[in-house]
Amino acid sequence: MPLAATAPASAALLADDVSVAYDGVDVVHGARVELRPGCVTALVGPNGSGKSTLLRALARLQKPRSGSLTLAAPPAGVEWSENVVRPHGKDDSRPLDRPSGGEGASTSAGASGGKGEGPGETVDGFDLSLREFARRVALLTQGRPTPGGLSVRDVVEFGRYPHRGRWGRSDPDGPAAVDRALELTGVADLAGRGVDQLSGGQLQRVWLASCLAQDTGVLLLDEPTTYLDLRYQVELLDLVRDLADSGRIAVGVVLHDLDQAAALADRIVVLSEGRIVAEGDPEDVLMPRLLTDVWGIRIDVDTDPTTGHLRTRAIGRHHTRAETPVR
Repeated sequence: MPLAATAPASAALLADDVSVAYDGVDVVHGARVELRPGCVTALVGPNGSGKSTLLRALARLQKPRSGSLTLAAPPAGVEWSENVVRPHGKDDSRPLDRPSGGEGASTSAGASGGKGEGPGETVDGFDLSLREFARRVALLTQGRPTPGGLSVRDVVEFGRYPHRGRWGRSDPDGPAAVDRALELTGVADLAGRGVDQLSGGQLQRVWLASCLAQDTGVLLLDEPTTYLDLRYQVELLDLVRDLADSGRIAVGVVLHDLDQAAALADRIVVLSEGRIVAEGDPEDVLMPRLLTDVWGIRIDVDTDPTTGHLRTRAIGRHHTRAETPVR
């Protein structure tokens, strides 16, 4: 039986040989994903390719059938410098059942309790209690319901739950963390407003603020721009880029839009039918032949002269320009 991989010193999260099954059928096959501080990693692929399922496994919302999840010891505290980030406008202490097929990742002496970890040390993500895990990894899911009767600040304060411990004991760092998250996401002026009075873009920023208030070293986002208009899409992705540029946080994000992935991500992971078929820098991954094969439609790639980022174009039956071969 192979041992689980040890996370490289610079990796905040390493998922290795992860397989996820529904009703006995694998929908993610032996995936390996590494998230590094200061880096945005985008998971892309057609509908049903397994990208959101894989992200949920990284967040421990979906139990893998096999594989390992290794987390680096977090920094003393996740902070975002104002010079880097520019703001726009039931307790369960049980560890998750370990998936079969591995003996766990390398752990430090304090792995189970989250204490005694030094720089470069790692812990097994499946050995941590849910509360300890939530101190390290935050997740912004898609389609969150709008909670009634709560203010914006109330919702952002949800992010401090992992730090309050049992019985809601005091959280001395909480108020400052909440204030900072409100400012970074540009919703400080809405703190007293009911969340049921917000637009979709405002509400999404509030949920992101709740994630930032968690003060984690890893941030996972599942299609964060869904249902947002163009302005709020751009502003949200700009904020995510700023957070990564602070160098203190590793970001993993599921995106449908290839152009958004090209503009935002340092690394892109392409999934098809539950398998990773390509991984690397955008320039190495976003190749016409690969994209055409994976999405089943002709996709051309060039460079946007304004932004310098790669851009893609899906060519349908009714395009009128001269035929050129897919490279």
